Amino acid sequence: MSIQHINKKIFHLINDRKKHYNEFVVAIKANNTLRDLQSSLTEEDCKKIEFVDMHSSEGIIIYRRSVLFILMAALKKIAVNAHVIVEHSINHGIYCKIVPISLVSPENIEKLSILMRDMITQDIPIIKKVLPKKDAIALFARNRQFSKIELVKSLKQDLVSIYFCNNYYDYLYGPMLPSTKDLGLFAIDYYPPGIVVRTPELTSPEKLPPHENQKKLATLLTEADKWANILQCDYVSNLNNYIKKQQSGELIRISEALQEKKIAQIADIIVKNINHIRVIFIAGPSSSGKTTFAQRLRIQLLVNGIKPVSLSIDDYFLDREYTPRNENGDYDFESFTAIDKSLLNKQLLDLLTGKKVNIPRYNFITGQKEWNGHYLQLAKNQPIIIEGIHGLNPSLTESLSAEKVYKIYISALTQLGIDSHNNIPTTVARLIRRIVRDYQFRGSSALKTIRQWPEVRAGEQKNIFPYQENANIMFNSALIYELAVLKKYACPLLEKIGTDVPEHSTAKQLLDFLGFFKEIYNEKDIPNNSILREFIGKSCFF
Repeated sequence: MSIQHINKKIFHLINDRKKHYNEFVVAIKANNTLRDLQSSLTEEDCKKIEFVDMHSSEGIIIYRRSVLFILMAALKKIAVNAHVIVEHSINHGIYCKIVPISLVSPENIEKLSILMRDMITQDIPIIKKVLPKKDAIALFARNRQFSKIELVKSLKQDLVSIYFCNNYYDYLYGPMLPSTKDLGLFAIDYYPPGIVVRTPELTSPEKLPPHENQKKLATLLTEADKWANILQCDYVSNLNNYIKKQQSGELIRISEALQEKKIAQIADIIVKNINHIRVIFIAGPSSSGKTTFAQRLRIQLLVNGIKPVSLSIDDYFLDREYTPRNENGDYDFESFTAIDKSLLNKQLLDLLTGKKVNIPRYNFITGQKEWNGHYLQLAKNQPIIIEGIHGLNPSLTESLSAEKVYKIYISALTQLGIDSHNNIPTTVARLIRRIVRDYQFRGSSALKTIRQWPEVRAGEQKNIFPYQENANIMFNSALIYELAVLKKYACPLLEKIGTDVPEHSTAKQLLDFLGFFKEIYNEKDIPNNSILREFIGKSCFF
Protein backbone atom coordinates (compact mmCIF):
# COMPACT_ATOMS: atom_id res chain seq x y z
CA MET A 1 0.00 0.00 0.00
CA SER A 2 1.13 3.56 -0.73
CA ILE A 3 1.46 5.17 2.70
CA GLN A 4 2.50 8.76 2.10
CA HIS A 5 -1.09 9.93 1.53
CA ILE A 6 -2.59 8.26 4.63
CA ASN A 7 -3.40 10.14 7.81
CA LYS A 8 -0.39 9.68 10.12
CA LYS A 9 -2.40 8.31 13.02
CA ILE A 10 -4.05 5.71 10.75
CA PHE A 11 -0.67 4.86 9.21
CA HIS A 12 0.78 4.13 12.66
CA LEU A 13 -2.24 1.97 13.51
CA ILE A 14 -1.75 -0.08 10.34
CA ASN A 15 2.02 -0.27 10.86
CA ASP A 16 1.65 -1.43 14.49
CA ARG A 17 -0.58 -4.32 13.43
CA LYS A 18 1.36 -5.43 10.36
CA LYS A 19 2.64 -8.56 12.09
CA HIS A 20 -0.91 -9.76 12.70
CA TYR A 21 -2.78 -8.22 9.75
CA ASN A 22 -1.47 -8.67 6.23
CA GLU A 23 -4.56 -7.79 4.18
CA PHE A 24 -4.77 -4.79 1.85
CA VAL A 25 -6.48 -2.05 3.92
CA VAL A 26 -8.80 0.23 1.94
CA ALA A 27 -10.57 2.05 4.80
CA ILE A 28 -11.23 1.85 8.52
CA LYS A 29 -14.16 1.71 10.86
CA ALA A 30 -13.84 3.99 13.88
CA ASN A 31 -16.45 3.09 16.50
CA ASN A 32 -18.40 1.21 13.82
CA THR A 33 -18.44 4.19 11.43
CA LEU A 34 -16.84 3.85 7.98
CA ARG A 35 -14.01 6.34 7.39
CA ASP A 36 -11.47 6.79 4.60
CA LEU A 37 -7.73 6.55 5.22
CA GLN A 38 -7.32 10.34 5.10
CA SER A 39 -9.69 10.92 8.01
CA SER A 40 -8.56 12.73 11.14
CA LEU A 41 -9.08 10.64 14.26
CA THR A 42 -9.79 11.77 17.79
CA GLU A 43 -8.87 9.81 20.89
CA GLU A 44 -12.52 8.78 21.11
CA ASP A 45 -12.37 7.44 17.52
CA CYS A 46 -9.38 5.30 18.41
CA LYS A 47 -11.20 3.40 21.14
CA LYS A 48 -12.43 0.90 18.56
CA ILE A 49 -10.68 0.63 15.20
CA GLU A 50 -11.31 -2.02 12.55
CA PHE A 51 -9.60 -2.34 9.20
CA VAL A 52 -11.75 -2.64 6.08
CA ASP A 53 -10.20 -4.85 3.39
CA MET A 54 -11.23 -6.51 0.14
CA HIS A 55 -12.88 -9.40 1.96
CA SER A 56 -15.83 -7.16 2.80
CA SER A 57 -18.56 -5.75 0.56
CA GLU A 58 -17.63 -2.25 1.76
CA GLY A 59 -14.01 -2.77 0.71
CA ILE A 60 -15.02 -4.03 -2.74
CA ILE A 61 -17.26 -0.98 -3.28
CA ILE A 62 -14.52 1.45 -2.16
CA TYR A 63 -12.04 -0.13 -4.56
CA ARG A 64 -14.50 0.00 -7.46
CA ARG A 65 -15.43 3.62 -6.69
CA SER A 66 -11.74 4.60 -6.72
CA VAL A 67 -11.15 2.88 -10.08
CA LEU A 68 -14.16 4.70 -11.56
CA PHE A 69 -12.74 7.98 -10.23
CA ILE A 70 -9.44 7.58 -12.08
CA LEU A 71 -11.40 6.46 -15.16
CA MET A 72 -13.21 9.81 -15.06
CA ALA A 73 -9.93 11.66 -14.56
CA ALA A 74 -8.23 9.82 -17.45
CA LEU A 75 -11.17 10.47 -19.81
CA LYS A 76 -10.72 14.22 -19.30
CA LYS A 77 -7.21 13.83 -20.74
CA ILE A 78 -8.66 12.32 -23.92
CA ALA A 79 -11.39 14.96 -24.30
CA VAL A 80 -11.87 17.78 -21.82
CA ASN A 81 -15.63 18.00 -22.46
CA ALA A 82 -16.21 14.25 -22.21
CA HIS A 83 -17.84 12.67 -19.19
CA VAL A 84 -18.83 9.29 -17.79
CA ILE A 85 -22.34 8.25 -16.74
CA VAL A 86 -22.19 5.37 -14.25
CA GLU A 87 -25.17 3.06 -14.63
CA HIS A 88 -25.83 -0.59 -13.69
CA SER A 89 -24.03 -3.78 -12.73
CA ILE A 90 -23.75 -6.17 -15.69
CA ASN A 91 -21.30 -8.76 -17.07
CA HIS A 92 -19.43 -8.88 -13.71
CA GLY A 93 -18.78 -5.16 -13.89
CA ILE A 94 -20.31 -1.68 -14.00
CA TYR A 95 -21.77 -0.42 -17.26
CA CYS A 96 -20.83 3.20 -18.02
CA LYS A 97 -21.91 5.43 -20.86
CA ILE A 98 -19.37 7.81 -22.34
CA VAL A 99 -20.51 11.16 -23.69
CA PRO A 100 -20.03 12.03 -26.51
CA ILE A 101 -20.74 8.56 -27.85
CA SER A 102 -18.31 9.16 -30.72
CA LEU A 103 -15.48 8.49 -28.23
CA VAL A 104 -16.63 4.89 -27.73
CA SER A 105 -14.28 2.86 -29.93
CA PRO A 106 -11.85 -0.01 -29.27
CA GLU A 107 -8.94 2.36 -29.94
CA ASN A 108 -10.12 4.96 -27.42
CA ILE A 109 -10.93 2.31 -24.82
CA GLU A 110 -7.36 1.01 -25.13
CA LYS A 111 -6.03 4.56 -24.86
CA LEU A 112 -8.17 5.16 -21.77
CA SER A 113 -6.86 1.99 -20.12
CA ILE A 114 -3.24 2.96 -20.85
CA LEU A 115 -3.77 6.44 -19.35
CA MET A 116 -5.27 4.91 -16.21
CA ARG A 117 -2.32 2.53 -15.82
CA ASP A 118 0.09 5.45 -16.28
CA MET A 119 -1.69 7.24 -13.41
CA ILE A 120 -1.38 4.12 -11.28
CA THR A 121 2.35 3.81 -12.01
CA GLN A 122 2.88 7.46 -11.03
CA ASP A 123 1.23 6.91 -7.60
CA ILE A 124 -0.77 10.13 -7.86
CA PRO A 125 -2.47 11.19 -4.62
CA ILE A 126 -6.28 11.24 -4.45
CA ILE A 127 -6.66 14.08 -1.99
CA LYS A 128 -9.80 14.72 0.04
CA LYS A 129 -10.64 18.36 0.68
CA VAL A 130 -13.48 19.32 2.99
CA LEU A 131 -15.21 22.43 1.63
CA PRO A 132 -18.14 24.55 2.79
CA LYS A 133 -21.23 23.58 0.81
CA LYS A 134 -21.40 26.97 -0.96
CA ASP A 135 -17.78 26.60 -2.13
CA ALA A 136 -18.46 23.09 -3.45
CA ILE A 137 -21.51 24.38 -5.36
CA ALA A 138 -19.42 27.19 -6.84
CA LEU A 139 -16.76 24.68 -7.87
CA PHE A 140 -19.24 22.57 -9.82
CA ALA A 141 -21.04 25.62 -11.20
CA ARG A 142 -17.85 26.68 -12.99
CA ASN A 143 -18.06 23.48 -15.06
CA ARG A 144 -21.85 23.60 -15.40
CA GLN A 145 -22.25 20.29 -13.55
CA PHE A 146 -25.90 20.90 -12.72
CA SER A 147 -26.81 17.43 -11.42
CA LYS A 148 -23.80 17.61 -9.09
CA ILE A 149 -24.96 21.03 -7.85
CA GLU A 150 -28.42 19.67 -7.07
CA LEU A 151 -26.87 16.71 -5.28
CA VAL A 152 -24.66 18.90 -3.07
CA LYS A 153 -27.60 21.21 -2.32
CA SER A 154 -29.57 18.21 -1.03
CA LEU A 155 -26.91 17.36 1.57
CA LYS A 156 -27.85 18.23 5.14
CA GLN A 157 -24.31 18.85 6.35
CA ASP A 158 -22.58 22.20 5.88
CA LEU A 159 -19.27 20.64 4.82
CA VAL A 160 -18.71 18.51 1.72
CA SER A 161 -15.84 16.12 0.95
CA ILE A 162 -14.46 16.62 -2.56
CA TYR A 163 -11.74 14.35 -3.94
CA PHE A 164 -8.99 15.77 -6.17
CA CYS A 165 -6.57 13.92 -8.46
CA ASN A 166 -4.24 16.10 -10.55
CA ASN A 167 -6.61 18.61 -12.19
CA TYR A 168 -9.72 16.47 -11.78
CA TYR A 169 -12.15 16.71 -8.88
CA ASP A 170 -15.49 15.15 -8.01
CA TYR A 171 -17.98 14.38 -5.27
CA LEU A 172 -18.40 10.63 -5.06
CA TYR A 173 -20.73 9.16 -2.48
CA GLY A 174 -18.48 7.29 -0.04
CA PRO A 175 -14.78 6.84 0.81
CA MET A 176 -11.98 6.27 -1.70
CA LEU A 177 -8.40 5.11 -1.57
CA PRO A 178 -5.77 7.85 -0.94
CA SER A 179 -3.71 7.26 -4.10
CA THR A 180 -3.79 5.64 -7.52
CA LYS A 181 -0.98 3.17 -6.75
CA ASP A 182 -3.06 0.20 -5.64
CA LEU A 183 -5.79 0.40 -8.30
CA GLY A 184 -4.22 -1.78 -11.00
CA LEU A 185 -6.71 -4.64 -10.74
CA PHE A 186 -9.30 -3.62 -13.33
CA ALA A 187 -10.34 -4.26 -16.93
CA ILE A 188 -12.34 -2.17 -19.39
CA ASP A 189 -14.52 -4.02 -21.89
CA TYR A 190 -15.74 -2.41 -25.09
CA TYR A 191 -19.54 -2.61 -24.79
CA PRO A 192 -21.14 -0.13 -27.22
CA PRO A 193 -22.66 2.36 -26.72
CA GLY A 194 -20.48 2.34 -23.59
CA ILE A 195 -18.02 0.29 -21.59
CA VAL A 196 -18.05 -2.23 -18.75
CA VAL A 197 -15.52 -1.69 -15.97
CA ARG A 198 -14.60 -4.90 -14.15
CA THR A 199 -13.04 -4.86 -10.68
CA PRO A 200 -12.74 -7.67 -8.09
CA GLU A 201 -15.89 -9.16 -6.56
CA LEU A 202 -16.41 -10.35 -3.00
CA THR A 203 -16.33 -14.01 -4.05
CA SER A 204 -12.75 -13.60 -5.39
CA PRO A 205 -11.26 -10.33 -4.11
CA GLU A 206 -7.71 -11.11 -5.31
CA LYS A 207 -8.55 -11.41 -9.01
CA LEU A 208 -10.77 -10.02 -11.74
CA PRO A 209 -14.06 -11.78 -12.48
CA PRO A 210 -14.38 -13.28 -15.97
CA HIS A 211 -15.98 -11.39 -18.83
CA GLU A 212 -19.54 -12.58 -19.36
CA ASN A 213 -22.17 -11.43 -21.81
CA GLN A 214 -25.54 -11.26 -19.99
CA LYS A 215 -27.81 -10.54 -22.95
CA LYS A 216 -31.15 -10.85 -21.17
CA LEU A 217 -30.06 -8.65 -18.29
CA ALA A 218 -28.82 -6.09 -20.82
CA THR A 219 -32.28 -6.04 -22.41
CA LEU A 220 -33.86 -5.42 -19.01
CA LEU A 221 -31.42 -2.58 -18.30
CA THR A 222 -32.26 -0.98 -21.64
CA GLU A 223 -35.93 -1.14 -20.69
CA ALA A 224 -35.16 0.45 -17.31
CA ASP A 225 -33.44 3.34 -19.09
CA LYS A 226 -36.43 3.71 -21.40
CA TRP A 227 -38.80 3.89 -18.42
CA ALA A 228 -36.62 6.54 -16.76
CA ASN A 229 -36.69 8.58 -19.98
CA ILE A 230 -40.48 8.28 -20.26
CA LEU A 231 -40.76 9.57 -16.70
CA GLN A 232 -38.04 12.19 -17.28
CA CYS A 233 -36.54 11.05 -14.01
CA ASP A 234 -32.92 9.94 -14.34
CA TYR A 235 -31.53 11.24 -11.04
CA VAL A 236 -32.64 11.77 -7.45
CA SER A 237 -32.77 15.52 -8.09
CA ASN A 238 -35.45 14.91 -10.77
CA LEU A 239 -37.49 12.84 -8.32
CA ASN A 240 -37.12 15.49 -5.63
CA ASN A 241 -38.38 18.14 -8.06
CA TYR A 242 -41.51 16.07 -8.75
CA ILE A 243 -42.13 15.87 -5.01
CA LYS A 244 -41.34 19.55 -4.42
CA LYS A 245 -43.84 20.54 -7.15
CA GLN A 246 -46.45 18.14 -5.69
CA GLN A 247 -46.46 16.11 -8.89
CA SER A 248 -45.51 12.77 -7.35
CA GLY A 249 -49.04 11.40 -7.88
CA GLU A 250 -48.68 11.40 -11.64
CA LEU A 251 -45.18 9.92 -11.40
CA ILE A 252 -46.56 7.08 -9.27
CA ARG A 253 -49.43 6.39 -11.67
CA ILE A 254 -47.18 6.28 -14.74
CA SER A 255 -44.63 4.06 -12.95
CA GLU A 256 -47.35 1.61 -11.94
CA ALA A 257 -48.88 1.66 -15.42
CA LEU A 258 -45.53 0.79 -17.01
CA GLN A 259 -45.24 -2.27 -14.76
CA GLU A 260 -48.84 -3.34 -15.36
CA LYS A 261 -48.32 -3.07 -19.11
CA LYS A 262 -45.23 -5.28 -18.87
CA ILE A 263 -47.03 -7.90 -16.76
CA ALA A 264 -49.87 -7.93 -19.30
CA GLN A 265 -47.33 -8.47 -22.11
CA ILE A 266 -45.81 -11.43 -20.25
CA ALA A 267 -49.29 -12.88 -19.73
CA ASP A 268 -50.02 -12.48 -23.46
CA ILE A 269 -46.87 -14.48 -24.32
CA ILE A 270 -48.00 -17.29 -22.00
CA VAL A 271 -51.56 -17.28 -23.37
CA LYS A 272 -50.28 -17.40 -26.96
CA ASN A 273 -48.26 -20.52 -26.09
CA ILE A 274 -50.63 -22.07 -23.56
CA ASN A 275 -50.88 -25.33 -25.52
CA HIS A 276 -47.37 -26.27 -24.41
CA ILE A 277 -46.50 -23.93 -21.48
CA ARG A 278 -47.70 -25.78 -18.40
CA VAL A 279 -45.41 -24.67 -15.55
CA ILE A 280 -44.47 -21.03 -14.87
CA PHE A 281 -41.53 -20.52 -12.53
CA ILE A 282 -41.00 -17.12 -10.89
CA ALA A 283 -37.59 -16.60 -9.30
CA GLY A 284 -35.53 -13.70 -8.03
CA PRO A 285 -33.44 -12.50 -5.10
CA SER A 286 -34.73 -11.44 -1.69
CA SER A 287 -37.21 -8.54 -1.66
CA SER A 288 -37.49 -8.40 -5.43
CA GLY A 289 -41.30 -8.57 -5.23
CA LYS A 290 -41.82 -12.14 -6.45
CA THR A 291 -44.99 -12.74 -4.44
CA THR A 292 -46.89 -9.70 -5.66
CA PHE A 293 -45.71 -10.25 -9.23
CA ALA A 294 -47.03 -13.83 -9.13
CA GLN A 295 -50.44 -12.59 -7.97
CA ARG A 296 -50.61 -9.86 -10.62
CA LEU A 297 -49.58 -12.30 -13.36
CA ARG A 298 -52.32 -14.64 -12.14
CA ILE A 299 -54.89 -11.83 -12.50
CA GLN A 300 -53.72 -11.06 -16.04
CA LEU A 301 -54.02 -14.73 -16.98
CA LEU A 302 -57.53 -14.83 -15.52
CA VAL A 303 -58.42 -11.83 -17.69
CA ASN A 304 -57.48 -14.03 -20.66
CA GLY A 305 -59.61 -16.94 -19.49
CA ILE A 306 -56.67 -18.94 -18.14
CA LYS A 307 -57.09 -20.19 -14.55
CA PRO A 308 -53.64 -20.99 -13.10
CA VAL A 309 -53.07 -22.88 -9.86
CA SER A 310 -50.28 -22.00 -7.45
CA LEU A 311 -47.58 -24.09 -5.79
CA SER A 312 -44.78 -22.98 -3.50
CA ILE A 313 -41.27 -24.43 -3.60
CA ASP A 314 -41.18 -23.82 0.16
CA ASP A 315 -43.65 -26.68 0.65
CA TYR A 316 -41.09 -29.07 -0.85
CA PHE A 317 -38.36 -28.59 1.73
CA LEU A 318 -36.80 -31.80 2.99
CA ASP A 319 -37.82 -32.80 6.48
CA ARG A 320 -35.61 -31.07 9.05
CA GLU A 321 -33.47 -34.13 9.81
CA TYR A 322 -32.31 -34.17 6.18
CA THR A 323 -31.83 -30.40 5.79
CA PRO A 324 -28.21 -29.48 4.94
CA ARG A 325 -26.23 -27.19 7.23
CA ASN A 326 -23.93 -24.32 6.32
CA GLU A 327 -20.35 -23.80 7.48
CA ASN A 328 -21.61 -22.37 10.78
CA GLY A 329 -23.64 -25.47 11.51
CA ASP A 330 -27.01 -23.72 10.93
CA TYR A 331 -29.74 -25.13 8.72
CA ASP A 332 -29.21 -23.85 5.19
CA PHE A 333 -32.72 -23.38 3.82
CA GLU A 334 -31.39 -21.43 0.82
CA SER A 335 -29.33 -24.35 -0.44
CA PHE A 336 -30.69 -26.14 -3.49
CA THR A 337 -30.07 -29.44 -1.69
CA ALA A 338 -32.64 -28.40 0.95
CA ILE A 339 -35.38 -29.01 -1.64
CA ASP A 340 -37.00 -32.40 -2.15
CA LYS A 341 -36.66 -32.09 -5.91
CA SER A 342 -37.57 -35.74 -6.53
CA LEU A 343 -40.98 -35.26 -4.93
CA LEU A 344 -41.54 -31.95 -6.74
CA ASN A 345 -40.67 -33.45 -10.13
CA LYS A 346 -42.89 -36.49 -9.54
CA GLN A 347 -45.88 -34.38 -8.49
CA LEU A 348 -45.45 -32.00 -11.42
CA LEU A 349 -45.37 -34.92 -13.86
CA ASP A 350 -48.44 -36.46 -12.21
CA LEU A 351 -50.33 -33.16 -12.37
CA LEU A 352 -49.45 -32.61 -16.02
CA THR A 353 -50.73 -36.09 -16.92
CA GLY A 354 -54.09 -35.31 -15.29
CA LYS A 355 -53.63 -37.20 -12.02
CA LYS A 356 -55.10 -36.06 -8.72
CA VAL A 357 -52.21 -35.21 -6.38
CA ASN A 358 -52.02 -34.71 -2.61
CA ILE A 359 -49.94 -31.53 -2.20
CA PRO A 360 -47.87 -31.20 1.00
CA ARG A 361 -47.70 -28.20 3.33
CA TYR A 362 -44.36 -27.62 5.04
CA ASN A 363 -44.57 -26.82 8.74
CA PHE A 364 -41.63 -24.55 9.57
CA ILE A 365 -42.17 -25.04 13.31
CA THR A 366 -41.98 -28.85 13.28
CA GLY A 367 -39.71 -29.02 10.24
CA GLN A 368 -41.91 -31.66 8.61
CA LYS A 369 -44.13 -31.91 5.53
CA GLU A 370 -47.78 -32.31 6.43
CA TRP A 371 -50.32 -34.13 4.28
CA ASN A 372 -53.69 -32.55 5.05
CA GLY A 373 -55.68 -33.76 2.08
CA HIS A 374 -54.92 -30.73 -0.10
CA TYR A 375 -55.61 -32.43 -3.43
CA LEU A 376 -55.03 -30.80 -6.77
CA GLN A 377 -55.99 -31.83 -10.29
CA LEU A 378 -55.44 -29.74 -13.39
CA ALA A 379 -58.02 -28.99 -16.05
CA LYS A 380 -57.03 -28.78 -19.73
CA ASN A 381 -54.59 -25.92 -20.44
CA GLN A 382 -54.48 -25.00 -16.75
CA PRO A 383 -50.91 -23.89 -15.92
CA ILE A 384 -49.10 -24.07 -12.60
CA ILE A 385 -47.41 -20.97 -11.15
CA ILE A 386 -44.49 -21.75 -8.82
CA GLU A 387 -42.60 -19.06 -6.95
CA GLY A 388 -39.23 -19.66 -5.28
CA ILE A 389 -35.55 -18.76 -5.38
CA HIS A 390 -34.52 -21.97 -7.18
CA GLY A 391 -36.98 -21.63 -10.06
CA LEU A 392 -34.27 -21.02 -12.68
CA ASN A 393 -32.05 -23.92 -11.66
CA PRO A 394 -32.34 -26.49 -14.49
CA SER A 395 -31.93 -29.37 -12.04
CA LEU A 396 -35.22 -28.45 -10.39
CA THR A 397 -37.25 -29.46 -13.45
CA GLU A 398 -34.99 -32.03 -15.09
CA SER A 399 -37.93 -34.40 -15.59
CA LEU A 400 -39.95 -31.85 -17.60
CA SER A 401 -39.40 -31.03 -21.26
CA ALA A 402 -38.11 -27.48 -21.75
CA GLU A 403 -41.09 -26.36 -23.84
CA LYS A 404 -43.46 -27.01 -20.93
CA VAL A 405 -41.59 -24.64 -18.60
CA TYR A 406 -41.64 -20.84 -18.74
CA LYS A 407 -39.16 -19.10 -16.45
CA ILE A 408 -39.48 -15.51 -15.24
CA TYR A 409 -36.70 -13.71 -13.37
CA ILE A 410 -37.66 -10.79 -11.12
CA SER A 411 -35.07 -8.13 -10.34
CA ALA A 412 -35.28 -4.67 -8.76
CA LEU A 413 -33.06 -2.63 -11.08
CA THR A 414 -33.37 0.91 -9.80
CA GLN A 415 -33.70 3.29 -12.75
CA LEU A 416 -32.49 6.26 -10.72
CA GLY A 417 -28.95 7.41 -10.11
CA ILE A 418 -27.89 9.68 -7.28
CA ASP A 419 -26.27 11.67 -10.07
CA SER A 420 -24.36 10.80 -13.25
CA HIS A 421 -21.32 9.49 -11.31
CA ASN A 422 -23.09 7.82 -8.37
CA ASN A 423 -25.39 4.92 -9.23
CA ILE A 424 -27.77 3.23 -6.80
CA PRO A 425 -26.86 -0.47 -6.35
CA THR A 426 -29.83 -2.83 -6.63
CA THR A 427 -28.71 -4.44 -3.39
CA VAL A 428 -29.17 -1.18 -1.44
CA ALA A 429 -32.76 -0.72 -2.62
CA ARG A 430 -33.60 -4.36 -1.84
CA LEU A 431 -32.08 -4.15 1.64
CA ILE A 432 -34.20 -1.08 2.43
CA ARG A 433 -37.29 -2.92 1.16
CA ARG A 434 -36.47 -5.90 3.36
CA ILE A 435 -35.79 -3.80 6.47
CA VAL A 436 -39.24 -2.22 6.14
CA ARG A 437 -41.04 -5.49 5.34
CA ASP A 438 -39.36 -7.51 8.09
CA TYR A 439 -40.34 -4.94 10.70
CA GLN A 440 -43.89 -4.51 9.38
CA PHE A 441 -44.81 -8.16 8.92
CA ARG A 442 -42.19 -10.41 10.53
CA GLY A 443 -41.46 -8.65 13.80
CA SER A 444 -37.76 -8.26 12.98
CA SER A 445 -35.70 -5.22 13.86
CA ALA A 446 -33.50 -3.43 11.31
CA LEU A 447 -30.52 -4.67 13.32
CA LYS A 448 -31.54 -8.30 12.80
CA THR A 449 -32.23 -7.79 9.09
CA ILE A 450 -28.87 -6.11 8.47
CA ARG A 451 -27.09 -8.81 10.49
CA GLN A 452 -28.68 -11.53 8.31
CA TRP A 453 -28.08 -9.71 5.01
CA PRO A 454 -24.55 -11.04 4.27
CA GLU A 455 -25.85 -14.60 4.58
CA VAL A 456 -28.80 -13.78 2.31
CA ARG A 457 -26.44 -12.24 -0.25
CA ALA A 458 -24.14 -15.25 -0.14
CA GLY A 459 -27.13 -17.50 -0.86
CA GLU A 460 -28.14 -15.34 -3.81
CA GLN A 461 -24.64 -15.45 -5.27
CA LYS A 462 -24.68 -19.23 -5.05
CA ASN A 463 -28.27 -20.14 -5.87
CA ILE A 464 -29.86 -17.34 -7.93
CA PHE A 465 -27.53 -15.07 -9.91
CA PRO A 466 -25.66 -17.87 -11.74
CA TYR A 467 -28.96 -18.98 -13.31
CA GLN A 468 -30.61 -15.64 -14.16
CA GLU A 469 -29.79 -15.91 -17.87
CA ASN A 470 -31.79 -19.18 -17.92
CA ALA A 471 -34.97 -17.11 -17.71
CA ASN A 472 -37.27 -16.84 -20.72
CA ILE A 473 -38.00 -13.26 -19.72
CA MET A 474 -37.01 -10.78 -17.00
CA PHE A 475 -39.19 -8.30 -15.14
CA ASN A 476 -37.98 -5.17 -13.36
CA SER A 477 -39.87 -4.71 -10.09
CA ALA A 478 -38.19 -1.42 -9.11
CA LEU A 479 -40.44 1.64 -8.91
CA ILE A 480 -38.74 4.93 -9.60
CA TYR A 481 -40.51 6.65 -6.69
CA GLU A 482 -40.24 3.91 -4.05
CA LEU A 483 -37.24 5.12 -2.02
CA ALA A 484 -39.02 8.43 -1.39
CA VAL A 485 -41.82 6.39 0.22
CA LEU A 486 -39.67 3.82 2.01
CA LYS A 487 -37.57 6.58 3.61
CA LYS A 488 -40.15 7.47 6.26
CA TYR A 489 -40.49 3.80 7.24
CA ALA A 490 -36.81 2.91 7.18
CA CYS A 491 -35.14 5.92 8.84
CA PRO A 492 -36.71 5.52 12.33
CA LEU A 493 -35.73 1.83 12.30
CA LEU A 494 -32.15 2.56 11.22
CA GLU A 495 -31.77 5.35 13.80
CA LYS A 496 -32.31 2.79 16.58
CA ILE A 497 -29.05 1.00 15.69
CA GLY A 498 -26.44 2.41 18.06
CA THR A 499 -22.71 2.85 17.62
CA ASP A 500 -22.02 -0.10 19.94
CA VAL A 501 -22.78 -2.74 17.25
CA PRO A 502 -20.97 -3.49 13.94
CA GLU A 503 -24.21 -3.04 12.00
CA HIS A 504 -24.13 0.68 12.84
CA SER A 505 -21.79 1.18 9.87
CA THR A 506 -24.39 -0.12 7.40
CA ALA A 507 -27.22 1.72 9.17
CA LYS A 508 -25.37 5.04 8.95
CA GLN A 509 -24.56 4.53 5.28
CA LEU A 510 -28.23 3.80 4.54
CA LEU A 511 -29.35 6.84 6.53
CA ASP A 512 -26.88 9.05 4.67
CA PHE A 513 -28.10 7.57 1.37
CA LEU A 514 -31.79 8.14 2.20
CA GLY A 515 -30.88 11.70 3.12
CA PHE A 516 -30.66 12.50 -0.61
CA PHE A 517 -34.41 11.88 -1.01
CA LYS A 518 -37.37 14.11 -0.26
CA GLU A 519 -40.19 12.08 1.32
CA ILE A 520 -43.51 11.17 -0.25
CA TYR A 521 -45.90 11.21 2.70
CA ASN A 522 -49.21 10.84 0.89
CA GLU A 523 -49.68 7.22 -0.23
CA LYS A 524 -53.17 7.54 -1.69
CA ASP A 525 -51.84 7.29 -5.24
CA ILE A 526 -50.07 3.95 -4.59
CA PRO A 527 -52.51 1.24 -5.75
CA ASN A 528 -53.28 -1.65 -3.41
CA ASN A 529 -51.86 -4.15 -5.92
CA SER A 530 -48.51 -2.31 -6.17
CA ILE A 531 -45.33 -4.29 -5.60
CA LEU A 532 -44.40 -1.61 -3.06
CA ARG A 533 -47.45 -2.62 -0.96
CA GLU A 534 -45.73 -5.96 -0.34
CA PHE A 535 -43.27 -4.00 1.82
CA ILE A 536 -45.23 -1.07 3.28
CA GLY A 537 -48.60 -2.78 3.76
CA LYS A 538 -52.25 -2.51 2.66
CA SER A 539 -51.78 -4.90 -0.26
CA CYS A 540 -54.92 -6.50 -1.63
CA PHE A 541 -53.01 -9.79 -1.97
CA PHE A 542 -52.04 -10.37 1.69
